[in-house]
Amino acid sequence: MELDKVIFGNKTFYSLLEDIYKNSKNKEKQIRDMIIQLKDMINEPGDAIMMVPLLQGYMEVGIKNDEALIKMAGIVQKAMNASSNTDDGNFLSDRDKELLFEEIKSIDKEIPRLAN
Repeated sequence: MELDKVIFGNKTFYSLLEDIYKNSKNKEKQIRDMIIQLKDMINEPGDAIMMVPLLQGYMEVGIKNDEALIKMAGIVQKAMNASSNTDDGNFLSDRDKELLFEEIKSIDKEIPRLAN
């Protein structure tokens, strides 16, 4: 499999995998920093009860974003493997494109719900 093959725009499969990794590490640091900041604001149990849902929502949005990137990487990997076995030059099948767009639509619907 060619990791440096362009999959869309100027994005390669390698850079997509790199984005997944960097997003995960960045999110981990952001959550840790947010917890440290919020810890100083907690003076009584009621304060913690108010802040936990905020952290939970933030973490769920981040997880959904990572899941979307991982699913996209899976679809691209499948398409890359399939296209290496054919000479027709098609990178994504119509079904793969359909699955990809369905996933994007479901994430678009899910993110506003999680943010509230």
